[in-house]
Amino acid sequence: MIIFVSRYININTTIMSNNQQIVMNRIKVILVERQKTNRWLAERMGKSENTISRWCSNKTQPSIVQLQEIANILDVDVRELLKSQKE
Repeated sequence: MIIFVSRYININTTIMSNNQQIVMNRIKVILVERQKTNRWLAERMGKSENTISRWCSNKTQPSIVQLQEIANILDVDVRELLKSQKE
């Protein structure tokens, strides 16, 4: 497993042997736990539902600043939004 940090928080990117990338954040998990929707988060952040959907499906990643804003809105520690490196 290769872990790296980039401008867009690809902290938990796993490079598979067949060159597939799996990027994980836990935004969707936390939204479900809080019984909130993508639309709810989009409205509070002033973002489109499409943007939130891409973050939740890990197609793109929010910036560090956006990740902190999400954590504040959801009232969680920013670390809870990232997949643990320990399996």
